[in-house]
Amino acid sequence: MNAPFQHMPWSENVIVADADYIDRVAFDLTVNFERMLGRRIPKADLAQWLVCVGLDGGMRPGRQSSTQVVLLHAKQRSQLDNFVPSGIDNELNGRAFNDPMLGEFTIATVATEESMVNNDDLFLDIVGTILAQNEVRRVMIVPNAEEGSLYDDLRETIRRTSSNREEQPTVTLFTMEPRQGGRFQQELLGYSLMAALGIRGDELQP
Repeated sequence: MNAPFQHMPWSENVIVADADYIDRVAFDLTVNFERMLGRRIPKADLAQWLVCVGLDGGMRPGRQSSTQVVLLHAKQRSQLDNFVPSGIDNELNGRAFNDPMLGEFTIATVATEESMVNNDDLFLDIVGTILAQNEVRRVMIVPNAEEGSLYDDLRETIRRTSSNREEQPTVTLFTMEPRQGGRFQQELLGYSLMAALGIRGDELQP
């Protein structure tokens, strides 16, 4: 586990996301919807996306709480191409914002190695550490579930780690398509990203 995560206090709510993956999905959605809607799609509002993930993960408006966000990214990446703000070190890491509905969100970024295997191990390590913290009540996980065995490994990590706690945390996994479940809830990632990209539901009506 990276040193910054060994002894840090944790919030009640935690979001863990593969930043490279969500950046790629945001790009794919932008290309598809610009063609479909015949208009320019702006870059995704990262704060809006995190709020939507929190709501989809079961956080309730009006109950002010704190949320920690952990974004994993490739070591060579300095910014997200399809989100604002985009600068990983100068605009995201160590920064926070306050949402009037859900309270404060604090962001930390973590660099990963080039090997996908190492990335998956680090992702699993961070998720397992978070799930083991008794003060964490709600965890929202956004992995790259489309490649490799990470999704299946996450199911096992959630099952094993959660069973060691007296009070089970609420865990929600976000994927682009429904997957075989486990001891967690599932939500479709596309909805929160579409909202962050400013794509309205009424635009999709035939």
